[in-house]
Amino acid sequence: MNFGKKVWLIGNSSEKSKKTLNKLSKILKAEHFVFDDINPEIVISVGGDGTLLRAMHMYEYQLDRVRFLGVHTGHLGFYTDFTDEDLFEVVEALYDENPAQAIHYPLIRVQVSFTDGYQIVRHVLNEATIRRASKTMVGDVRISDYLFERFRGDGLSISTPTGSTAYNKSIGGAVVHPRVKAMQVAEIASLNNVVYRTLGSPMIVAEKDTITVCPAPEDDYSLTFDQLTFEYKNIKSIEFSLDGTTISFANCAHTPFWERVSKSFIGEVE
Repeated sequence: MNFGKKVWLIGNSSEKSKKTLNKLSKILKAEHFVFDDINPEIVISVGGDGTLLRAMHMYEYQLDRVRFLGVHTGHLGFYTDFTDEDLFEVVEALYDENPAQAIHYPLIRVQVSFTDGYQIVRHVLNEATIRRASKTMVGDVRISDYLFERFRGDGLSISTPTGSTAYNKSIGGAVVHPRVKAMQVAEIASLNNVVYRTLGSPMIVAEKDTITVCPAPEDDYSLTFDQLTFEYKNIKSIEFSLDGTTISFANCAHTPFWERVSKSFIGEVE
C-alpha cells in the first residue's frame, strides 16, 4: 500500500506529454495515490527540463516539503530519471520512495532591490541573468563587500552547480558538480579593450560569499529567473547568495550527476 501518498502531475502542451500524463494519471489512481495540487508530497513533471523548472517555480514557496520527479517525453531530460515508456516503473519507485533519502540540489537566492525600497526575492534552480534590452549593460560587481569590477557587456549569468550545464555552459562556463556548494558568474559578451576591462572568464564563488550587481540607472533591464523573464527599471542592486534552500528530488532510480552529463552531452563512449 502507498498509504495515500499525495501527488500532482504537471505536463507541457505536446501531444506526447498529454498522452503520457493521462496514462500515468490512470495508473496512479488505480493504485490509490491521492491527487492534491495544493499540498502534494511529490510533484511529477511530464515533459522536459523546462516543464520541471515550471513545476519548481509553481511550488517555489513549498520547497521545504515537496519532492519532485521527472518523466521526459523528448530527446533530452537532464532533470528527469524516467521516460514515457517507464510509467509502471515510476509507480513502483513511488511505492518504495523514502523522503529521508531524497536528493537535494542547491538553489540560488536572488534579491532584487529597487530605488524606492521595494524588494523581490526568488530562488532559481538553473540560473538568473541580467541584461539590458537594447544597449550595453554597465554595472558594478561586488564579491561580498569587495568591489571586484565594473562590468560592460551584454549581461551576466549567475548559475547553480546543476544549472552549470544549461545556459552557463553555452556561454563558456564550467560544469560544476552539485556537491560543490558554489555559484558561478559567467559574462555574456563582455567588452574587453584598451578602455574597458573585465575578468573575461567564468568565476566560481564560494558558498560563504555573496555576489551583488549594481547596474547603472537605466529603465530597460531584463531579468530571468530560470525560464521566467521580467522587465524592470529603477533597480538599485541584485544580490545572489546560497542561503541553504534546496530542491528535493524523490530518490527513484536517481541518475548520478556525471552520468547525466555524459549521457546528455557526449553519448556512448567507445
